[in-house]
Amino acid sequence: MRQLELLAPARNADIGIAAIDCGADAVYIAGPAFGARQAAGNSVEDIRRLCAYAHRFGARIFITLNTLIYEEELDAAYRFMLDVQEAGADGFIVQDLAVLRLAQGGPDGTGPKVTLPMHASTQCAIRSVDKARFYASLGFSRLVLERELPLQQIRAIREATGAEIECFIHGALCVCYSGQCYLSEHLAGRSANRGACMQACRSRYDLVDASGKTLVRNKALLSLKDFNLKDRIADLAEAGVCSFKIEGRLKNISYVRNVVREYSLALDAFIAAHPQEYVRASFGRVTGGFTPDPAKTFNRGYTELFLDGRRSRGWAAMDMPKSMGERIGTVRSIRPVGRDTMEITLDPVDERPVLTNGDGFAFATREEIIGFRGDVCQGLTIRCKTEPRLQPGMPLFRNISVAFERLLERSRCRRLLDTGLHLKVEHRDSGWQIGIQAQTEDGRKVTRSVPVDAEMATDPARMQALFTAQLEKTTGDYAFRLESLDAPDGLPFLPASILNGLRRETAEALDGQPCGRRPLQTAEPFDCPLPVKALDYKANVANSLARGTYRERGAEVIDDAYELAHPAGAELMRSKYCIRFELGLCPRFQGAKDTGPLFLLNNGRRLELGFDCRACEMTVR
Repeated sequence: MRQLELLAPARNADIGIAAIDCGADAVYIAGPAFGARQAAGNSVEDIRRLCAYAHRFGARIFITLNTLIYEEELDAAYRFMLDVQEAGADGFIVQDLAVLRLAQGGPDGTGPKVTLPMHASTQCAIRSVDKARFYASLGFSRLVLERELPLQQIRAIREATGAEIECFIHGALCVCYSGQCYLSEHLAGRSANRGACMQACRSRYDLVDASGKTLVRNKALLSLKDFNLKDRIADLAEAGVCSFKIEGRLKNISYVRNVVREYSLALDAFIAAHPQEYVRASFGRVTGGFTPDPAKTFNRGYTELFLDGRRSRGWAAMDMPKSMGERIGTVRSIRPVGRDTMEITLDPVDERPVLTNGDGFAFATREEIIGFRGDVCQGLTIRCKTEPRLQPGMPLFRNISVAFERLLERSRCRRLLDTGLHLKVEHRDSGWQIGIQAQTEDGRKVTRSVPVDAEMATDPARMQALFTAQLEKTTGDYAFRLESLDAPDGLPFLPASILNGLRRETAEALDGQPCGRRPLQTAEPFDCPLPVKALDYKANVANSLARGTYRERGAEVIDDAYELAHPAGAELMRSKYCIRFELGLCPRFQGAKDTGPLFLLNNGRRLELGFDCRACEMTVR
């Protein structure tokens, strides 16, 4: 059977633990450096703590080592790899090819080896069969594909490589192909390939033509909606995807809990419908908790992007590049209450919303999204500080639900391992002997024989009910189930405390064994030529070890193959998203009149848009 893995983001260890409790099979997290989110670093000791917790359920911890590594950082990167391997990490998510060389013994090849699996990050911009085969040939056992790929291409890559395939299924979308966006570095000197992206794609721009005529004013023209493929799990699994990845290493704990629970339930339902074909990659079932609702946590609206291989309008969130939340109604009236307070009355959208004091609200003007807190919320009225830009007739959204946040905090999920118990109770000359066999769903076994000094139970049915009631309680990570009770000589009369002790001791014995873990796929390098031998700045080569790897594979030009070497006027990003198509201005598919060259303007900076209609892609220069 094929393993299916729900892979969750974690800004820190506590969020990672929450993700596992809510049903994640794996978590990806950064160490102190070299992760593609500078604001999401963690100590090795926190990673050790997270690994220990995850491994109780056979869950995995992957370390994001997916920034470019400069020459002077190679030693530090190698030491970090050794440290997190010793801390219990299960694999690395990698962009820089130097990491493969470092794993063989450090910069000079004489140190201890790093033996963990290597996964090629989405920063590697894998979107063709040739490039996928190249990365697989280097020894990457898993390929994290570009978000813009259709199912047909995902399937072709899986069949051509045999590697594990990881795909994003939820969260924020980069507008461009990952790992090859140089817009942030160009505008502000902040490299996305070093984890310092300024998110220029969420900024507002004017769209102008070559004559200077403004076609669109003050819109987030490069901002995409968020990904949501919950309803496409079956299609992705059939195409060969094994790891379903949620974006969000900068998101808070309530976001991770909510989204992980939503997708874990969806994955469980899919596997339940195909029990002979698929199995979850980790163990344990989630109990308790809450009913998830992704509309109540951060999102810019949702899209399935290019999954079906068809372009459509509605990919962009150009009016709402921030989270608006759920629309709750339209402003009916506004009246002043006191000196700096106003009262808003709503017409609800569908159902009457339940508002709570402290809820966060948002509305959009032509220029920006404005948020505010509701100080007093009652029925369909909201009292808050005066906001003169809010007007009757405007749609109002709730982007923070205090009641839902409290529910997420109060109704914690708990993860338990189903554990079967088999008891044999015999009366011997020396007294009663209770034989206990316990087996967890991950395959751990405990066999114990416990002598008990007790009288014969005069009411065996009542005593059997007591055995069942006390032994089937939850202890630690284990949900015990009494599967058989063989008592040919009757049952001893035992108090509940003795039975509880037997259960606790069995749990302690199980804790003494490591949780069974499903194996990760490994890979060996093989010969495969470079898809393109003449490399340029898009190869993102930043050190001698990566340069050597490319040379060994036949690269011809690598001296300028790093991101800061892009010449003036070079392509800063390439995208499957197209502003012309989104606005209904596409000459090829929408029959619009050709507008000629188009430009984005922001604070006096001008970016030229290009349209590669043959590839159906847009470029920014």
